[in-house]
Amino acid sequence: MSQDLIRLSATQAVAALARGEVSPLELVEAAAARIAEVEPAVNAMPTLCLDRARDHAKRLMRGEGREREGQAGWLGGLPVSIKDLTDVAGVRTTYGSPIFRDHVPERSHPVVERIEALGGIVIGKSNTPEFGAGGSTFNEVFGRTRNPWNTSLTCGGSTGGGAVSLATGEVWLAQGTDHGGSTRRPGTYCSVAGLRPSPGRITRGTVNNTFSPMSVQGPMARNIPDLALFLDTMAGWCAHDPLTYDAPALPYAAAVASAEQNRPRRIAFTTDFNGKLPVDREVREICTQAMKHFEAMGCVVEEFAPDLGELDEAFLVLRSQVFVVDRELQMQSHRDQLKPDIIWNTQRGLDATPSRLAWADRERASFFRRMVAMFGKYDVFVTPGAPTPAFDVMLRNPETIAGVKLENYMAGSMLNAAITMTGCPAVAVPCGFDQYGRPVGLQVVAPHRREDVALQAAALFEAAAGLDRLLPIDPRPGSVPPASMA
Repeated sequence: MSQDLIRLSATQAVAALARGEVSPLELVEAAAARIAEVEPAVNAMPTLCLDRARDHAKRLMRGEGREREGQAGWLGGLPVSIKDLTDVAGVRTTYGSPIFRDHVPERSHPVVERIEALGGIVIGKSNTPEFGAGGSTFNEVFGRTRNPWNTSLTCGGSTGGGAVSLATGEVWLAQGTDHGGSTRRPGTYCSVAGLRPSPGRITRGTVNNTFSPMSVQGPMARNIPDLALFLDTMAGWCAHDPLTYDAPALPYAAAVASAEQNRPRRIAFTTDFNGKLPVDREVREICTQAMKHFEAMGCVVEEFAPDLGELDEAFLVLRSQVFVVDRELQMQSHRDQLKPDIIWNTQRGLDATPSRLAWADRERASFFRRMVAMFGKYDVFVTPGAPTPAFDVMLRNPETIAGVKLENYMAGSMLNAAITMTGCPAVAVPCGFDQYGRPVGLQVVAPHRREDVALQAAALFEAAAGLDRLLPIDPRPGSVPPASMA
């Protein structure tokens, strides 16, 4: 029975809950059984709160906490994972840092309060790199999270544990965050769906960089309809976040259901931003071939990308300022407990001049204007979801991509980080596998605040490709392909 339940999509499970065919407690127990089965191989959810989840399930079954039943995004007792960057009341939350190894918050993050108020049951915390910094999920508290398609490989970062918890069937939905690709790259590496929404779509709660548009909260799921459902759960105005605004009148789940009537007419597609970014040859070929699904629907697909300018350097300048806000005080008090990448990023921000910050903002604004001009002609913009497939789990990042040596740990993230700089929503959707069986994905980008457009295009592609039907999977051991080192 539990094996049957974990194979339901989130949308199917919520519908079964509404019909009374399954109870919240049965789903909690099914998730607990699956976690016990696969967790030793992948290390996706190192902190569980099963008794807390059971208590929540029982309250829902008694009719308590159902005041918002019927509202868009109602989950009805569905177990979810919460990234270990995000506070859950009474549950160990480490942020992947030895500084907070024993930290237990008294209050949940506002997004968790919202998820629980809409019937989501928190079953555990998913693993993350230290303070979410990095494209591979490992830390000194819990160790490394492994890719279920090949446990010798990384799952990506920083919502790596969330992506793996979905791909293996430990949970039906996963909450994540995204700064330079932290929902999109793990989604790509693990063949699940991840969304970076527009800043303000989902509350970031009480973070210190609350006026910055760089980091956002976002949903992850096994397919696009489930992703839309979870976005409905998470989206909306919040008093704790000055950038938030009201959820749209038409729920995202309804928008996805009408995707066939809202096909994109013209699509801009690039594999490497006119040769400006290094991308693995096979990734380019797989993504180019995948675009034929859109062409078969009658969409016009054209090679086009706005000029990047010097956006890669501008991103690092502005990202480093976020690190100064978040990590300067910890650099002063706990420098010896911070990993080198965090020290480098923070120090880079401390060394930046006002003139350099002004230049980076001007560069960002120029690129945004070029994106706006592009969306005057094209409905959506599509790129690879990551420049390479998953690489060796023991590496922080690939040493080279397409023969180009990476200068820092974020140098391979610009396919995603370029979109971060625009504030546009972007969806990672699986599109195929390379010769070694490693997942490859697309990144579907829509104009600012048009998550509905991105989700609709991704849903149409997903229905044509059918890769979501491969999930969930059992973890598979394997070796590191030579291509993952280059």
